[in-house]
Amino acid sequence: MRDMTQDDHKRVSEAIAKAELLSDGEIIAVTTEYSDKYHDVALHFAVLATFLWLGAVSIWPQILTRPYVWMFDSWAEPTLQGQLTLLLGIALALFLGVLGIMRHMPLRLALTPGSTKTRRVRRRAIDIYKAGAERRTIGRTGILIYLSMGEHRAEIVHDDAISEVVEPDTWAEAMIALLGPLKEGRVVDGICNCIEEIGDVLAEHFPKSSDDTNEIPDKLIEL
Repeated sequence: MRDMTQDDHKRVSEAIAKAELLSDGEIIAVTTEYSDKYHDVALHFAVLATFLWLGAVSIWPQILTRPYVWMFDSWAEPTLQGQLTLLLGIALALFLGVLGIMRHMPLRLALTPGSTKTRRVRRRAIDIYKAGAERRTIGRTGILIYLSMGEHRAEIVHDDAISEVVEPDTWAEAMIALLGPLKEGRVVDGICNCIEEIGDVLAEHFPKSSDDTNEIPDKLIEL
């Protein structure tokens, strides 16, 4: 994910301020490179490779013969101890090798199931919202736009008062406004478009009251 420029931050701040002019809502925009490191995925593939190796040897034990001869240069009949040592040695090397290869984040991410990425992006968005915005507004009208660039996923999370009056399907237009420009590499345009759509929804259901104050700073947060 490219670093946002000062001008990018300014554009998002201005979009949030404009969207909040007509409502009591508070909009927060957050971007991050990854929502999770997926280290467990790397471990799962390393374990899988090891079990496949052990399973292959159990079915075709003769596959140990050639590496045994190559390593021990023995004309004698392979011993059980020697074969088990070789079996476990190769298993360990395979485990560590796969684990090392999976340190490459793009590969790790590519091998992570889409459903897993979706769940973890959603969970991270909720965690960030609870830590930084939940119940921080008097009317409980905070809403978070969360964009996880590495997983190519986005979430909209909002407070209780919004959930009570706005149907979940209402945010579809906001997501379309966000994801359309993103596919073309126009990240800031997508965020600003999404903010505008959300602002329209908030203005309809939570029109600006005379005593409303700006309870959360209008800025883009990069994690």
